[in-house]
Amino acid sequence: MAEPLCKYFGKCGGCAVQHLDYEMQLEQKKRSAENFLDFKDIEVFSDKPYYYRNRMDFIFGKDMIGSRKRDKWYAIVDTEECAISNERINELLLEVRKSFLDSDYFDLNKQSGTFKFVVIRATNLDSSISFMLNSKSSRIKEAVEKIKEFSKKTAANNVLVAYSDDKKSVSTSDDYFVVKGKEMMKEKLLDKVFNYSIEGFFQNNTVMAEKMQEYCYNILKRYDTKNAHLLDLYGGVGTFGIMNSGLFRSVTIIESVKSCIDAADINIKENNIINTKAIVLDAAKIKKLDLPKPLFVITDPPRSGMDHKTIEELKKLNPSVIIYISCNVRQLGKDLAKFKKYKIKSAAMFDLFPQTPHIEAIVELVPI
Repeated sequence: MAEPLCKYFGKCGGCAVQHLDYEMQLEQKKRSAENFLDFKDIEVFSDKPYYYRNRMDFIFGKDMIGSRKRDKWYAIVDTEECAISNERINELLLEVRKSFLDSDYFDLNKQSGTFKFVVIRATNLDSSISFMLNSKSSRIKEAVEKIKEFSKKTAANNVLVAYSDDKKSVSTSDDYFVVKGKEMMKEKLLDKVFNYSIEGFFQNNTVMAEKMQEYCYNILKRYDTKNAHLLDLYGGVGTFGIMNSGLFRSVTIIESVKSCIDAADINIKENNIINTKAIVLDAAKIKKLDLPKPLFVITDPPRSGMDHKTIEELKKLNPSVIIYISCNVRQLGKDLAKFKKYKIKSAAMFDLFPQTPHIEAIVELVPI
């Protein structure tokens, strides 16, 4: 057993296992991965158990800003510091609290009010604060003016205002504008720089994201890939495709979200990659692509896993190697069972989310 570092443990719904020694957490996660994947030789990667997250979403309440209460999603724990957020996020949280604790918060019961969420991001290269406001509020103008004044004194590089209506409990939106700085952030992973939308997705644990990239690279460099093609499915802003582009003759990055592909194009150019292209396309429609052989595939789908059509089309392509990256090992196990002509050659677990039950896994699949 361990002494929880966070003073809100047991009240906040964010971290459920701080009472367990970290080595015990890792062992439990490894056993879970072994069971779902039906594979015993799983390598484990970990790093700092606290102060690791580069993004946190906080909720506005009456005279408070914080996280949801455990087992009471409608209630809030006033949070002065988050023990899993990096130090920079906690510094910016204090700035926000000094200016916005008494703000016109959005009341879930009354379905009225203005301030809903504040999303704070802090990477090695950049920082941002994004305020989510209720678009139906009658006090929008007042709220925006308050945010503009705050932007003049905050140490955050970028400040955004985003909107959602009173029916949606979301912390990001496509409907936003920049108050200070720009709409995109930068992060460095190993020797590459990546731009991504402040309102979009990027890995929340930078150190572990780098370890995942290095692991995939080390898998692929064991093969003869100089005349091969790499398909990066669910490619986001192009991290895996760009990172491994030097190993391949050509690379195609596929992502259904246009803003991600726009960022991927920027990242391809900024990292001086000349053999890689990024395409807006649903992964279930990869049959539209004319992909060279031999083909290697990296797939990194959402928690729900790969669509059945994607799996069927992928099997038809008969890749030499499939690297499947998943944040849901239960779903990963279900998807792997559909690849009857492939077997697991190697598997690894990456603890991107210490103090929680969540894990990330990478599986190397090869033809039987």
